[in-house]
Order: sequence, then C-alpha cells, then structure tokens
Amino acid sequence: MITRPTMRFVFGHPAHCIAFGFGAGLSPVAPGTAGTLVAFPLMWILARYLDGLPALAVIVVAFVIGVWAAHRTGRDLGISDHGGIVCDEIVAFALVLWAVGADPMRQAFAFLLFRLFDIVKPPPARMIDREWHHGFGVMADDIVAAFYALVVFALWQRLFA
Repeated sequence: MITRPTMRFVFGHPAHCIAFGFGAGLSPVAPGTAGTLVAFPLMWILARYLDGLPALAVIVVAFVIGVWAAHRTGRDLGISDHGGIVCDEIVAFALVLWAVGADPMRQAFAFLLFRLFDIVKPPPARMIDREWHHGFGVMADDIVAAFYALVVFALWQRLFA
C-alpha cells in the first residue's frame, strides 16, 4: 500500500496522471479543492471549441475515463479512494461549470456549493463513498455532489436572480 504517492508514481502511468489531476492531487493541503480548481482551465479550453451537447459529451467521456483511472490508481495504491485521486472532483465540477455558464460570479458560487456538498456528502453520496469501492463509486459520489450543487444553484437563481 502506497500512502504518500510521489510525482514519479503520478507520472509513471497515464491512469495515475489522470486520477491525480495531472499532479493536483499531490497538494499537501486540500487536494480535493486543488483538483476541483483544475476543472476551471479545462472547461475554459473546452468552451473555446465546443458548447452545448458536444461539450457535455466530452464530460461524459471524461467520466468514463475517470472510472478507469480511479480504479486502476486505487488498485495500484492499495486504497480504493485515496485522497489524492481527484479526477472525480474535476469531472463533477466540469459538469457544474457546463451547467452554470461562463459568468465568473456564478462559477464562484457554484464552486462553493460543489465543495460544500462534496465535503458534507449528503445521501446517497455518503453511502456511495462508504460502500462502492471501485472506480465507479469514486466518481459517482461526486456526481451526486454536483447534482446537489446544481439544484441549490437553480433554486438560488429562481428565488434571487
């Protein structure tokens, strides 16, 4: 079991590099937040070339790749949902960014909501996190957090915007 992965580990296999968010997961402080931040430049680049359903399709493909990367990396580390595996935050927050649009204030609010729900893990995210020990489980609990963030965001928009 590897408890403290190194740059050599992360860049030693494509799955590790993806799972660790190209190194963001090595952050000694709040790797999940560091991983979530990676979604910003990735979505800015994606938005330059695609929008609407084609961009959503890229996010869905990224989810599938994330399942593979998280599973392989968790297996290689001996810890199915190691804290440095942040591809789940990246993909889930990319989905949130796709839904909320390009306005920086909306993105900042969505970021705070997503981090809150990712940390708190309301049902069924906590159950998924606790019981599904494979790549799909790693990715799925963050999709639930994204869903909660988007519901609260939509309510905020409806009531206050």
